[in-house]
Amino acid sequence: MGNFVKEFKEFAVKGNAIDMAVGVIIGGAFGNIVNSIVNDIIMPPIGWLIGGVDFSDLKVELPKVVHEGIELAPTTINYGSFIETIINFFIIAFCVFMMVKGITKMKNLKAKEDAEAEATAAPAEPSAEEKLLTEIRDLLAKK
Repeated sequence: MGNFVKEFKEFAVKGNAIDMAVGVIIGGAFGNIVNSIVNDIIMPPIGWLIGGVDFSDLKVELPKVVHEGIELAPTTINYGSFIETIINFFIIAFCVFMMVKGITKMKNLKAKEDAEAEATAAPAEPSAEEKLLTEIRDLLAKK
């Protein structure tokens, strides 16, 4: 049991696990922001443009079911909520795409700067092996 606790502690304290936890928390908060944007800003004008339709009200009601003399509540297929969820997905996917594209661009710029700095850096002092090989080459060239 002690080994399990030790392994879990090592996992939980690793940078990757902490980064993942932060990402999940921020992702959840970002999802709430996107839901608000879609439900409160994007969908009302779209509904207004197509005749005052509230997408959350769009549904198909299935026939009522009577079971042993008891009428059960009608079941609905809420396709309006599904449409809103699809719009949420595309907004989140677009934001993630733009973020990854920006990070990739920054990494490429950094790599380019590092390559330029390395190219302009003074050549390093040859190692002992290189000096010895140079001497051997020079001796062989004299013969």
